[in-house]
Amino acid sequence: MIRFIYFLSLFQSYVSRLPKAGETITGKKFNIGFGGKGANQCVCSSRLGAKACMVGKVGNDTFGTGMIQNFKENNVNVDYVSTTEEAFTGAAPIAVNDEGQNSIIVILGANLLLSVEDINAAESLISSSKVVVCQLEIKPETTLAALKLAKKHNVKSIFNPAPAQSGLSDEYFTACDYFCPNETEAEILSGVPVKCIKDAEKAIEIFLEKGCKTVIITMGELGAVFASQENKTPVHVPATPVTAVDTTVSLFIQSD
Repeated sequence: MIRFIYFLSLFQSYVSRLPKAGETITGKKFNIGFGGKGANQCVCSSRLGAKACMVGKVGNDTFGTGMIQNFKENNVNVDYVSTTEEAFTGAAPIAVNDEGQNSIIVILGANLLLSVEDINAAESLISSSKVVVCQLEIKPETTLAALKLAKKHNVKSIFNPAPAQSGLSDEYFTACDYFCPNETEAEILSGVPVKCIKDAEKAIEIFLEKGCKTVIITMGELGAVFASQENKTPVHVPATPVTAVDTTVSLFIQSD
């Protein structure tokens, strides 16, 4: 299994409430860790027993060194993770309130320097993989190159279009096997509101018309809705109710 990812060093502050513009408040706790959607997916896959590999780029700094070491400690192959002098490792200051709501600023840094050439250099890795997972937290053209290479070698691909960018060409929808946005991303990319299950069903119809093979829209506490070209009738899978503690991307906290 392979993950195309973006890397982030996470600076996470826990507060009673999120500050207003211009306000300074006192926090309860501070963590530094590693994360990013793709990085978390990759480490989770490895911990579940999959052979996970990374293709990405970090800065030549303390956070980049720590990021690579964290992957190694989680048995993730980092042969295709390169280091650049031209940008710092991506970072994300995060504030989380008592209700689990958050405010996040993402600085992509070295992630934006991952190029199509870097993807092409990893073709042998892609061709020998079972699954390729991509997001939009690197340059869109780099993501598309990865999806196309996976398709060329008949490797299953999952496209998580986060953060969503309006105006994506239909190539992004036809190149992947599984298109998996959340409700906000589905709304941006379909052009229709996605506030309830019926809305998600309408969005899925649009994505199937764009050429998606299988569409899965995740909707938080509402669960997920999915359909495919073979079975275009959307199916709703309810979520198990839980009490939200922290919905941020930081899964691998390093220190308090």
